[in-house]
Amino acid sequence: CTKAQVNVAMISYYFGSKEKMMGSLYQLRVQKTRQNFKEFSEIIKDGNPEMQFKEIIKFVTKQLFKYSYFHGFVTQELRAGDDLKSELTEFYKVTVNKLDELVQRGVATGVFTHAPKAEDMLTIILGSTLFVIRNKNFYQEYVPHKNEQSYLAEAEKKVCASILLSLFASLGYHQS
Repeated sequence: CTKAQVNVAMISYYFGSKEKMMGSLYQLRVQKTRQNFKEFSEIIKDGNPEMQFKEIIKFVTKQLFKYSYFHGFVTQELRAGDDLKSELTEFYKVTVNKLDELVQRGVATGVFTHAPKAEDMLTIILGSTLFVIRNKNFYQEYVPHKNEQSYLAEAEKKVCASILLSLFASLGYHQS
């Protein structure tokens, strides 16, 4: 609070506690990410299913890495905060609906030969990315890097490539 030149009493007055303030900040972050995802989806809407699918995976992975410092807090906050749970659930549903739409379009056009469940694909995206973020001590052995910043950039590229490979294989996609 000293560094930010904020009076600690103000946090209690406006939010009730530091934890509630962090919950509000995270809720705001999820709302903004959802809005950014909506805008991003609109920008890529005319692309083919495989391009959109790839870009969505990159978008979600990038967002998770960009705000990686929130994840420890979120795990704790999810146990208590219904507002945060509903914000995350809404974002997950929007993402699953978009992935499902792309899978259906891809199957209909013959680009994909399989139709895995969109919620399972989101689980792979989130689970793989969060594993890499939370288990740096393990994963850094497999990622060439010089410092923390280069680790995050290289880990993001590596996990994104792995997710793309896994999900495109599960979709039965063969690049022509």
